[in-house]
Amino acid sequence: MKAKVINCLGKRVKTIELNDEVFAAEYNEPLIHQAVVAQLANARQGTKSALTRTEVRGGGVKPWRQKGTGRARQGSIRAPQWTHGGVVFAPKPRDFSKKLNKKMRQGAFISAISKKFSDGDVIILDKLTLDSGKTRDAVKVLDAIGVKKSALLVTRDVAESVKRATGNIPKLVLSPADLLSVYDVVKADKCIFTEEAIMAVQDKYYMTVEGEVEDNE
Repeated sequence: MKAKVINCLGKRVKTIELNDEVFAAEYNEPLIHQAVVAQLANARQGTKSALTRTEVRGGGVKPWRQKGTGRARQGSIRAPQWTHGGVVFAPKPRDFSKKLNKKMRQGAFISAISKKFSDGDVIILDKLTLDSGKTRDAVKVLDAIGVKKSALLVTRDVAESVKRATGNIPKLVLSPADLLSVYDVVKADKCIFTEEAIMAVQDKYYMTVEGEVEDNE
């Protein structure tokens, strides 16, 4: 497939060839969903905890006798209906992680990025230089290339000046090419790649598809 490359002013500068097996693959929504669920689950800490009625201190004595008081019968002041009582079905620390094999992760990413290409939501820049580190310069670039909503900016290596210039822009996520994930791609309205970054992604996943090398993840 062919993809156009523009500069930071939004002007077309050239066309590059991209591999169909990476960027024009069949859309597999169930696989993408499974990969996103696994990624979000693996990001959960699972450290929340509360005390059940057996773990709250006190409440060993029956607060009043069973009958004759006119009040409801109670066995402990640490029962769930009491203030400072235990929690019903209290949450406990647990492991939320889900396993997804390497082939499924790779297939989900290829399907997700291919969907972005087919929808016209991928922008390729010839290069991105924000030496000033100013947010206003980054905003000018986004306006010039037509980015109005959420966006994912992918570079080969994250330069400190680019990180500083984009850090205060709402709904803009900056990611190096080698750490790009399915969730990052799916969540963003537009995906912006530098030419170096898109070629790095192609090299990584095309060699994986062909079976020439192992994935580094």
